[in-house]
Amino acid sequence: MQAAPQLTSWLRPATAPRGAPAPFLPTSRAEMEQLGWDQCDVIIVTGDAYIDHPSFGMALIGRVLEAQGFRVGIIAQPDWHSASPFKALGRPRLFFGVTAGNMDSMVNRYTADRRARSDDAYTPDGKGGARPDRSVIVYAQRVREAYKDVPLVIGSIEASLRRIAHFDYWSEKVRRSILLDAKADLLVFGNAERQVMEIARRLDAGESIGALTDIRGTAFVRRDVPADWIEIDSTHLDAPGPLNPPVDPYAMTPTGGRPATDAYSAPGGADPTRSTGPESGRPRPTQSIKFARDVRNSDRSRSVIRLPAYEQVVDDPVLYAHASRILHLESNPGNARALVQRHGDQQVWLNPPPIPLSTQEMDWIYGLPYQRRPHPSYGKANIPAYKMIRFSVAIQRGCFGGCTFCSITEHEGRIIQNRSEQSVLREIEQIRDTVPGFTGVISDLGGPTANMYRLACKSPEIESACRRPSCVFPGICPNLNTDHSALIHLYRRARELPGVKKVLIASGVRYDLAIESPEYVRELAQHHVGGYLKIAPEHVREGPLAMMMKPGVGTYDRFKELFDRYSKEAGKEQYLIPYFIAAHPGTTDEDMLELALWLKRNGFRADQVQAFLPSPMATATAMYHSGRNPLRRVTRSSATVTVPKGLRVRRLHKAFLRYHDANNWPLLREALRRMGRADLIGPGRHQLIPSWQPPGTGHAREGQRAAKAKARPMRTQHTGLPRVPRTPSPGANAGGRRRR
Repeated sequence: MQAAPQLTSWLRPATAPRGAPAPFLPTSRAEMEQLGWDQCDVIIVTGDAYIDHPSFGMALIGRVLEAQGFRVGIIAQPDWHSASPFKALGRPRLFFGVTAGNMDSMVNRYTADRRARSDDAYTPDGKGGARPDRSVIVYAQRVREAYKDVPLVIGSIEASLRRIAHFDYWSEKVRRSILLDAKADLLVFGNAERQVMEIARRLDAGESIGALTDIRGTAFVRRDVPADWIEIDSTHLDAPGPLNPPVDPYAMTPTGGRPATDAYSAPGGADPTRSTGPESGRPRPTQSIKFARDVRNSDRSRSVIRLPAYEQVVDDPVLYAHASRILHLESNPGNARALVQRHGDQQVWLNPPPIPLSTQEMDWIYGLPYQRRPHPSYGKANIPAYKMIRFSVAIQRGCFGGCTFCSITEHEGRIIQNRSEQSVLREIEQIRDTVPGFTGVISDLGGPTANMYRLACKSPEIESACRRPSCVFPGICPNLNTDHSALIHLYRRARELPGVKKVLIASGVRYDLAIESPEYVRELAQHHVGGYLKIAPEHVREGPLAMMMKPGVGTYDRFKELFDRYSKEAGKEQYLIPYFIAAHPGTTDEDMLELALWLKRNGFRADQVQAFLPSPMATATAMYHSGRNPLRRVTRSSATVTVPKGLRVRRLHKAFLRYHDANNWPLLREALRRMGRADLIGPGRHQLIPSWQPPGTGHAREGQRAAKAKARPMRTQHTGLPRVPRTPSPGANAGGRRRR
């Protein structure tokens, strides 16, 4: 894999004037004056409350820039109805950085059934409504209104997952790259430390924002592909098959509408939408584009893969699935090439992903002088997200699980980036000594996944060349090191620290990896579980599990056997709490029925259930939109994927997970009779639901709920979304908040 300069190599010399770290990054002019600042170099606008903790993006990026010698200000949760709040800190010298926050603003505000939430965990006292829908776009528009000529860089998971044309679940359509809607100069995707430091350093050196086209992990807009680059047609890499009727997949009408009807015969066909360059803005006469089929290794660094255009994927779900597949195949920093996708007469260009951080770099980032608490301006307000993480420690980044419904791999990558043991232990000691309210319990040592610490490919050469979306599906790759000894040692060192009574593991455990190390399961069960351990088998049937890229239920059974045995050895009564997803692509009514019967046989009664939420750019979202499976080569004749769509079928699938709730029984009885399984209705132990209905439940309760919802006034924002009731759905779930 290509080497990258160490982050610390960019730091200014110790003799350079830069001042001591700010107690908190300033959020007002008064704080700037106290620090002796007349201007910020960089201003970060965020949709979250400002918490100076490395679990929050604005603090992490802010402190990284501060360590490089830059003055960084924070505008947290500004009122977006005018540009005035965006002028609170004045004009930044270098650039504005805009982020929606730690969560996608649409996932934050709406449930998986598109019902508006009344709360927001990243806001003081958990109050909803503190950020707009599509926060990155709205904030960027206000920044442009406030300071039109200041460079604008967008980032965060919201921007990262919308870097190309993407299906938007909330509007049920394919939207263009957020880079265009936000009118930003650069989009930073993935973990952003490398990109942001290089952007700041080069702007400070006098380069223009338009010249920064060679930074990995960034996307930008250009008019033409440079003449010295080699274009590769994505359909040559993974052909979706002939179009029907056969058309040029990159040819559009002059108005940018549906594809032209001219036949697409071969590479080098006509392309009427190539522009003449930034000085013109008008289409140039028709010319040929000659795509390369074979590129020498020496030319890979200057080759770019052309994805189907935005106008094409809007109209053609098969090409959308194809583009999604190519994007994921080109996600390994060791071998990924640049991608380009035309939107009208503009080219959205994506550089390869950033090089993963080394352990030394991770230690440096997490060792910066965070206050580890909310900004004092919030007073005694309770910020739920902070309360959840204030005693937790991140030990790693990334995930090689590749679950198709999850966005972690698309954002953080599948190469695990680890902190050193000493760095983690120092942070625990800092929590013990400085964080108010610490009682001796560390709430979590983990990350996106609890037990991928120091797990990696045995061969750096194989790792750099690999294009598999998962290292553990359909089985664990023989090249993957599954030795958990480093993690076990870290757990033992952590719980031996003076003043630490208990170290819990709250991050999701990848149990197919855990059973490869029974000693890890013993350590976990006997020392790091507080009575219940949450894990995520997601389903029990092979069909849905294959679409999710999750292991079979036999792996769960093996893990449960080990967990129960080691818990009993320690004299502890402990339980596994499994999570399941309803309405995932590839799931039939029969699959959900089998899952409900499995839950009943095993005595599980879920209090809350999670319905599939098609987040932008996830592989499962491509399945949801296209009805095809991008885990395999997508062709016109590919088998279709069953997609549970519509409120009624999604309610039914959730009802199967909550078979014990009497309010769901009328819906389940109707479905069981339709499926020819009326034998499961009755009082028997092996039957799913009874034939009788308690008073005040079922249809009666639904009628009462409908009447209340009709009488309640509805609240909307200027979002372009349909008006939605404020009432939560029965069994409202996290709607994509849970990380795996």
